[in-house]
Amino acid sequence: MGDLYSSFTPFVLEPSWQEQLRDELQEAYVTRLATFVEKEFRTAPSFIYPPRELIFNAFYQTPFDQVRVVIMGQDPYHGSGQAHGLSFSVPKGVKFPPSLQNIFKELETNLAIPKPPHGCLLSWARQGVLLLNATLTVRQGEPMSHHGQGWERLTDAVVRQLERRTDPVIFVLWGKSAQDKCRFLCQRGISSHHIVLTAAHPSPYSAHQGFFGCRHFSKINELLQRRDQQPVDWSLTEFS
Repeated sequence: MGDLYSSFTPFVLEPSWQEQLRDELQEAYVTRLATFVEKEFRTAPSFIYPPRELIFNAFYQTPFDQVRVVIMGQDPYHGSGQAHGLSFSVPKGVKFPPSLQNIFKELETNLAIPKPPHGCLLSWARQGVLLLNATLTVRQGEPMSHHGQGWERLTDAVVRQLERRTDPVIFVLWGKSAQDKCRFLCQRGISSHHIVLTAAHPSPYSAHQGFFGCRHFSKINELLQRRDQQPVDWSLTEFS
């Protein structure tokens, strides 16, 4: 992919997303955001996550017209080597963060899929599951450190473009942050042609308050099959 942007220029995304967000990317705040992120990398290149070439990984792995499901995250993981541009996912060989461990517990309970040997969710992304964080960069050890710089506005535009699609998208919103992010979809409820699945966040602090037992993985596949679409293979066997 190479560098995704250079200093003082707007971001460059995967072509279909670049087209969908063309007007948004011309907004002044995007240039300010790109400048901020570039300064962060120049100041502490080894302590900003994910690596700059993976900031827009979710978009490259799941082009606009291939999105069937959106799993909305909040912030990239802020530990060394964890973030690679996909919400809740970590590269192969990286220890599972607690939320991802709980996702795999629910997956096993729901669909009898045993915990995989790695936490890389690329297989999901390549099957049309957009693994989108609200904020796309973070400073090491400082969660939400890049919050309020403009990422949220840009990812709001991503959600709006998906909402405008005529073919239904399944939005999976775990936790209050994700639900607030997509509150206009939640408010529309059955009046929208999109499907919204909500539950508690898989964090250990809240997973027992409604994430465990939500059965979202089987519900997603049931919804896809009703539309004569291929269900998602959640097993990660492609990358085992």
